[in-house]
Amino acid sequence: MSNAAMSTITAPGTAEAADADGTATVPRRRSVLSVIRRTAWLLNALFWSAFAVLEAVNHGWLAGLLAVAFFIAPDLTFLVGIGEARGMAKGRLQPRAVPYYNAAHRALVPLALMTLYAFGPVPWAPAFAALCGWLAHISYDRAFGYGLRTKEGFQRD
Repeated sequence: MSNAAMSTITAPGTAEAADADGTATVPRRRSVLSVIRRTAWLLNALFWSAFAVLEAVNHGWLAGLLAVAFFIAPDLTFLVGIGEARGMAKGRLQPRAVPYYNAAHRALVPLALMTLYAFGPVPWAPAFAALCGWLAHISYDRAFGYGLRTKEGFQRD
């Protein structure tokens, strides 16, 4: 009996479904979870963006400047090894830049710094605004599908 003649019954969205020719398709459940995850990251990004703007309005231009600078700064890691990037596949990051890129795009780093800020002896509002900008950047990246990189420089799944 060929694969095309066999049929399996699965609950929708819970397991891989087979096309008429017997090849497996991407599970629907993974797609739904991806949409939920990316929507959560987008809501997170909007929250941290609003918080950064609030801090800038309440604490002046320096807070706003640092929030914008830290919003942009994580992508400056692309500049590491840029001269050696010729001939690389589209979307691939120079492997030498990967550790810097991944370190700057981990949400736990600014969250840990926020915790230290909250319990530290020297509260300085522009530093908190900068951390809000950094978290907003990471959250927007995740919401739009840009995550951490493999050691070869490709996007992780």
